[in-house]
Amino acid sequence: MNNQNNQNNQNFQNTPNTPNTPNIPNNQNSQKSPNPPTTFLPQHGHYRNLRVYQVTEIIYDITYHFTQHYLEKGDRTVDQMIQAARSGKQNISEGNQAAATSSETEIKLTNVAKASLEELLNDYEDYLRVRNLPQWDARHPRYEKMRQYARSRQIQQDYAANIQRMNDEELANLCITLIHQATYMLHKLLATMQTRFVTEGGIKERMYQTRLNYRNSKNNQ
Repeated sequence: MNNQNNQNNQNFQNTPNTPNTPNIPNNQNSQKSPNPPTTFLPQHGHYRNLRVYQVTEIIYDITYHFTQHYLEKGDRTVDQMIQAARSGKQNISEGNQAAATSSETEIKLTNVAKASLEELLNDYEDYLRVRNLPQWDARHPRYEKMRQYARSRQIQQDYAANIQRMNDEELANLCITLIHQATYMLHKLLATMQTRFVTEGGIKERMYQTRLNYRNSKNNQ
């Protein structure tokens, strides 16, 4: 009888863990997988949401209307002004889209947009000067009202109707005001881009740093 009990005790001790007995985790399987690397592609909003793009779109529409109504057909200035207005608008959108893969291209195209608008500004100023029409400044009684209108959100809603009622002097001065505002915004935008490039580097540097961080995280597991 004693021999049988001893055998039973021995068998119990050799029995594998029961479901109520916690399993010891395997060290290899318990290691956590490394965190996925942080993306090296910067996130940008859509260019159509940029205030400066919205302003340049208005500048283009006004310029197209202006050249069709107040410049002679066949005048080379017509194509030059339309192309300058288009370049200001298009290079903002292209620069914004290129930003994900090339900070250098983003800066270059944004600077082209600014230069194109400054060229267009000269054309409007020349138009007023050679025709002895005033370029409105702070001394002009309508200047401040025009400036506030150009800065407002209202202009996006009603400029298409308003330009049909404005004469060449009013249109030229409105566009000059809008160009000043757009080039100021682009100047600030370029400064931000340059600071970001200095502090964060270009795409190749971000790719290298992201890869290096990922390899270091694996080595530390």
